[in-house]
Amino acid sequence: MAVTAAVPLLGLLAHLTPAQADTPRQPAAAEPTGSRTVDVQLTGLTPEAPEAGDTVTVTGTLTNRSKETITEGHVALRVGQLLSSRSAIDVADGRSGYTPGLDGNEIADKYDHKVDKLKPKQKESFSVSVPVKDLQLGADGVYQIGVSFDGRTSGVPWQEQVLGIKRTYLPWQPEPTARQSKTTVLWPLISTAHVGARTVGGGDDQNNVFENDDLAKEILPGGRLDRMVSLGKSLDVTWVIDPDLINTVADMANGYRLAGADGKTVAGSKKNRDAAATWLNALGKALTGQSVVALPYGDPDLASIAHNGARIPTTLARLKTATDVGRITLSIPDTDLDVKVSTDYAWPVDGAIDRSIVDVATSAGATKVIARSDSLSEPDSLLYTPSAARPIGGGVTAVVSDSRLSTAFEGSMDSPQSSTLAVQRFLAQSLALTRQNEQKQRTVVVAPQRTPTTAQAEAMATALRALQGGRWSLSQELDKTAKTKADPQANTRVPPRSAYPKSLRAQELPTAAFTSLHTTQKGLDSFQEILQKPERVITPFGLAMDRAVATSWRGRAAQAATYRTDVRGYLDSLVRQVRLIPKTDAKLSGHSATIPVTVQNNLLQDARHLKVRLTSTKPTRLKIGEGPWEERPVKIGAGHSQTVKFDTTINANGPVLVKAQLVTDDNRPYGQPVEFSVDATEVTSTVMLIIAGGVLLLVLAGLRMYTQRKRRAREDGTGGADTAPGPQGPGDGGPAPAGEDTPRRGPATDSPVPPAENPPGDSAAGPDTGSENIERSGAGERVDR
Repeated sequence: MAVTAAVPLLGLLAHLTPAQADTPRQPAAAEPTGSRTVDVQLTGLTPEAPEAGDTVTVTGTLTNRSKETITEGHVALRVGQLLSSRSAIDVADGRSGYTPGLDGNEIADKYDHKVDKLKPKQKESFSVSVPVKDLQLGADGVYQIGVSFDGRTSGVPWQEQVLGIKRTYLPWQPEPTARQSKTTVLWPLISTAHVGARTVGGGDDQNNVFENDDLAKEILPGGRLDRMVSLGKSLDVTWVIDPDLINTVADMANGYRLAGADGKTVAGSKKNRDAAATWLNALGKALTGQSVVALPYGDPDLASIAHNGARIPTTLARLKTATDVGRITLSIPDTDLDVKVSTDYAWPVDGAIDRSIVDVATSAGATKVIARSDSLSEPDSLLYTPSAARPIGGGVTAVVSDSRLSTAFEGSMDSPQSSTLAVQRFLAQSLALTRQNEQKQRTVVVAPQRTPTTAQAEAMATALRALQGGRWSLSQELDKTAKTKADPQANTRVPPRSAYPKSLRAQELPTAAFTSLHTTQKGLDSFQEILQKPERVITPFGLAMDRAVATSWRGRAAQAATYRTDVRGYLDSLVRQVRLIPKTDAKLSGHSATIPVTVQNNLLQDARHLKVRLTSTKPTRLKIGEGPWEERPVKIGAGHSQTVKFDTTINANGPVLVKAQLVTDDNRPYGQPVEFSVDATEVTSTVMLIIAGGVLLLVLAGLRMYTQRKRRAREDGTGGADTAPGPQGPGDGGPAPAGEDTPRRGPATDSPVPPAENPPGDSAAGPDTGSENIERSGAGERVDR
């Protein structure tokens, strides 16, 4: 029969074209069968950690994924096996589908949720409530429970099957353990950079310019940071705060401005200002009596600094400054916060450490490093989780957080099921940790992700409220945990630099980022020396450079580079506000002349400690002062300009390139030089003799005219009959020779009117001018002589 059946099949293949024969068929989507037929979603489980006398309620939804109608269905709870260890929970996490025996039997039928009919693609909600006494729980510990859906399909109507199942965990500890764990939970208040280095306002009214309004979204009611404060105030946690966040919100509350188009700014909304003030007030109340850790300002990426920036000058000094600023920021009056904070903690990203990271952290003043157990892992011979604190040398304590608990709420928590499962897994791991060795009390640290979403924060809070019942865990602040006696069997060897995770290294800031910031720091150091109030630029630029190495830039390399570029660009724009006004080419004639140079200051404060240096490239032709160059000190008022004049000596004819340069008191060039050409023309001795001869002729001519006038006056004064005028020769009052002026008759005070001349220029240094925009001089500029 098999051979006979194969004959027509071979005949069919023979008639296929080569293309048809070689083309593989796409497999059809498998029809869901067995326990994959119905999708079971859990939307809630209460209470999360039941006690004796409680009733456990599980809610969720069912969705028929098949093309068949399901009948006689019901939802039931199944109590699976007792999980004796943390690793057993890990194994259970990997199971899928229904496994007879492991998933246990259904609880009594009277608690089932009945579903008479479930059509294809139909979705239905369910709720199952079972008293704890009927769950048939045995010894204390962690149980895996299943929520199953059983029913009959039209394809197999004669048999009831498990058509869907979803598992979770139920921690069962009705009475306190012999030794509860001391659990420290970090509650981070960290955001991203929202301001750069740009400020507005003069005098004491100086405020940062916000790059966008994203921070307002986080602190408005329902926003991420609003929920973090609302949830945290009712939890026993240690707050970990980036001082930059507090400072930025305070700026918003005090009246902030947003960057607009064309370099202009617009006022932030009153709604957002009020929200910022409300948030700070709520935070101040939430922190009352709580443990608070202040990170270095801006939450710097310690691993990036250690691996790529430590050898770049100023990087470690900048980190130390950020630590010092973080120490004082949380207690400044403008923030309405007055709390005692700890500032000797370092928190590398994901708690991943190596020796270089520890060295960088301690160089900035940290004595405690918050690590994670997957970075400082324990030997296989240790059968329990040791206490968090352990010495790692040099007087430094590593406070090691538990990796399973710390990562329990990563990933999306937007669906009710993901949140429910995360909460139950967290509680199960916490109880299993304590039960590893109930006679040995240990400390546990939970260090979650730095910027949890609103959904993640809600799930964390739900788990912590259940944990704070005190049956197997007691809350403890971080400072006390750090001082706990270390377990002698715990690992204290810091891994080498080569062991740092590659996935984290790929997200680090590159060396070029720190080189760029070093260049910016050098420019800032130079710029602040000329300012009357250097703190007006030192503070905003210093804080901006702290933000430029924030941990929040991980995974956002392009945005980080843009931020650094904007900070440097703004500094360069301020430096250019104190400048020399460009000059056009000029002509000088004579043995000596004066060249004016104008300095303009468009800053909001005075510029000082500057000199104008004027240099001749050909001093044998044109000397400046007594040599090839001369310099004059200047101090320019805010919004003003000042002109200084340099005396020059012309020794030979011809063009000379002259360079003007601003220099600081320590003779470092400031800004760009101004170069212009001077066409020097020396007046020779021959020309001087000709001029002297001409002057002598003018004097003689004037004397002759004066003599003639006196003679005519005497003749008029002797009287006699009027006579007709007759021809008169020279010297007799007759017509003057051609080419001479004829003097006018009149009073003796009359004199020839000399031709007008240009008034000589003032050779003294010009005063400060008013605030103005001085443009490039026009063509044909005259130089004072």
